[in-house]
Amino acid sequence: MEKIAETLKALSDPTRLRIVSLLRHGELCVCDLTEALQTPQSKVSRHLAFLKNAGWVKARRSGKWVYYQLLGSEPSLQSSVAEALTGHIATHPVCLEDDRRYFDFLATKSSRSCD
Repeated sequence: MEKIAETLKALSDPTRLRIVSLLRHGELCVCDLTEALQTPQSKVSRHLAFLKNAGWVKARRSGKWVYYQLLGSEPSLQSSVAEALTGHIATHPVCLEDDRRYFDFLATKSSRSCD
């Protein structure tokens, strides 16, 4: 029961919920998340570490950049909750604004990769 409580506790922060919402678009670099959230890189990285430690995201390093994606390919509490949650939070005005900033940033980015 404690493990379940700790896993769900990771979603008790608005910034982490916004990150989960953005990650529904697929694998994103910290720079993508920083731009979309208009939040300092150190804060985004701290929240991503929290989500990673709780089993919500996985990371992949490429050069100096780290890319994150939601865990969800295998059945788990996280994948079940993430599926239900992202459908609800994706329509929240704050998340819609994050999406707009993310897609605006993508339009100006030279490639999908930060490398």
